[in-house]
Amino acid sequence: MNGKPPTALRTVLGNYPHTLPLKNGEIASGAVRLDFVDVKPTHLAFKPMVRELAYDVSEMAIVTFLMAKAHGKPLALLPAVMVGRFQHHCMLYNAERGALTPQTLAGRRAAVRAYSQTTGVWLRGILANDYGLDLDSVRWVTFEDAHVAEYRDPPQIERAAAGKEMTGMLLAGEIDAAIYGLELPPDPRLKSLIPEPEAASQAWYRKHGVTPVNHLVVVKTDLVRTRPHVVAEVYRLLSAAKRAAPTPAGIDPAPFGIAANRPALELIVDYCLQQRMIPRRFSVDELFADVEELIEATV
Repeated sequence: MNGKPPTALRTVLGNYPHTLPLKNGEIASGAVRLDFVDVKPTHLAFKPMVRELAYDVSEMAIVTFLMAKAHGKPLALLPAVMVGRFQHHCMLYNAERGALTPQTLAGRRAAVRAYSQTTGVWLRGILANDYGLDLDSVRWVTFEDAHVAEYRDPPQIERAAAGKEMTGMLLAGEIDAAIYGLELPPDPRLKSLIPEPEAASQAWYRKHGVTPVNHLVVVKTDLVRTRPHVVAEVYRLLSAAKRAAPTPAGIDPAPFGIAANRPALELIVDYCLQQRMIPRRFSVDELFADVEELIEATV
């Protein structure tokens, strides 16, 4: 643009149908060059982004961003979903040790990688608000700290002993249930805590009108302040890649735009507040206050 070389941005995005057009060069810009850093699994980029501002543009779990915002981290959210999915199938129990349901989880031990993991927050919100589970009646076991260094787990949260592994603990009966992320263990003994999870997800969608969003995209606030045109171009590129990707059949798990994401974001903010992940409720408009005018200019 104007004879200037494109602005190079260190970028972490996972490999999805709507990011591949950017990664393979099908969608490009004369103003911005996304220099992709390969981080696998992608969630390993979230902690250095929050704690060190290690990248200019990064995929980030929505709960991590909400906690980062609560602690004043200089990150701005773009309404570009990278990962969204229904969560009902992600909590498993060992059927060999007897049946378990959301209604009988009280008083049991349940594990999750980190208490702040976005899938965990979504599932606990679903269990509390749609199945009536008192979350404080469950003894939660974790393996990692939150990405945001200032956050401390509630005092009743247990940390698994060093060297312990979640599936091994589940099969051994050391825990009664476990919340997983994208990849579920293939062991046939492990069954969904929520019965018929696919049907339950569809019923939940009919009730709430929401697809749970897990990962969106953040940029450094400094980039918004000093080079807003670059941030606008990043969103334009993301949107162009989304349009170039195959259209999802049925419900779109990765919607773009503030309006399209408002219902899911309002719900996850409520869940985070309910679970004491954040100290106050953020409005959706507040989440995008830094970038809303830039986003509107690209539409």
